[in-house]
Amino acid sequence: MRFPTLRLLPVTIFVATLMLTVRVSDIMRGLGGGGGQPVTVSQLMAQDGTPAPVDDGGPAAAADGASGGAAPAAGGRAAPRGPGSEAVVDLTPGEIEVLQRLQERREELEERRRELDMREGLLQAAETRIDRKIAEMKDIQADIQDLLRQHDEQEEAQMQSLVKIYENMKPKEAARIFEELEMPVLLDVMERMSERRVAPILAQMDPMRARAVTTEMAHRRKMEVAADAAESAE
Repeated sequence: MRFPTLRLLPVTIFVATLMLTVRVSDIMRGLGGGGGQPVTVSQLMAQDGTPAPVDDGGPAAAADGASGGAAPAAGGRAAPRGPGSEAVVDLTPGEIEVLQRLQERREELEERRRELDMREGLLQAAETRIDRKIAEMKDIQADIQDLLRQHDEQEEAQMQSLVKIYENMKPKEAARIFEELEMPVLLDVMERMSERRVAPILAQMDPMRARAVTTEMAHRRKMEVAADAAESAE
């Protein structure tokens, strides 16, 4: 019985060696050469009968999630995707309403700002027109004052000319003319004449007329004194 067993042992060793050689050749072809298709670790383990490892969400799973799609986060909000992709945010109705109100408020403020800018522009234009009108009125006032000054100078020159004429006249002739002059003109002339010229003329005038002229002249002098006192007090 021992002789058959000794004969089968070399045959068994040869068959085992042959199978191992074939197995190693298959593995080498799978790793690099054979059909040109890479063999994964899971395939090798499947060939060996080893169960493939289960993905527990480690770094490999995170990488796979980054290359594929983003898993929804808690609360119904989508987590941001990888670089270069747009983030999708799921807003609640309350948040949407708040955003809409903020947008409306922003539009109202913008409209208010435009309205204020327009009013400011109108005010500046009005101020410019008012300043221009004030400048024009000042120019007109200066022209009027210049014309009044020229008129006063002309009147004063005419009055001085009349005064010289009446002073060179005889008292009786001057009295006859003074009785016909209006009171304001007569007073202006007599106030500019010297007293020694006025007295003989008054003596030749009608007593009632001379008294009236004397009263008006006294009243004028009082008014002039009061005006001078008021100017001095100011």
